[in-house]
Amino acid sequence: MSFDPHALPQHRPNVGIVLFNRAGKVWLGRRAGAAGPFNWQFPQGGVDDGEDLFDAALRELQEETGVTSVAVLAQAPDWIAYDFTPEIIASGRGRGWQGQKQAWFALRFTGEDSEISLDAEAKPEFDAWRWADLAQAPLVVVPFKRAAYDDVVRAFAALGPE
Repeated sequence: MSFDPHALPQHRPNVGIVLFNRAGKVWLGRRAGAAGPFNWQFPQGGVDDGEDLFDAALRELQEETGVTSVAVLAQAPDWIAYDFTPEIIASGRGRGWQGQKQAWFALRFTGEDSEISLDAEAKPEFDAWRWADLAQAPLVVVPFKRAAYDDVVRAFAALGPE
């Protein structure tokens, strides 16, 4: 599927991954150093210049979780975007962007839980992880991403156990 790279020009291109296990639960990671309770999220990350969106999703998944054993289930049909808070923009953490536009992929984890490694990179994104119901994700993510997560849940609601 090809996404219009010119859509939402003030939003940084990004990918998100919903990783389903064989039982139909989804992987959630707790953001390292982020205060709770809204500090859980799906793996996500930026897209390098010229990088294919699916390749970026696989790279981000491996960097953040150590996972490489996956099968493709689905892709959301269009960008799903969210805006940064004024505090993020003012702090410079938004790097000049208004928010992020994300290409979302649903993948089936075909490995064993022992494959998951949060310290695959020098600076881990997550400090804990768990399997949860897909519908729980919008309830535990930081509030400014909640509407985007609602869209992700709608996009992948029909997916479940093997």
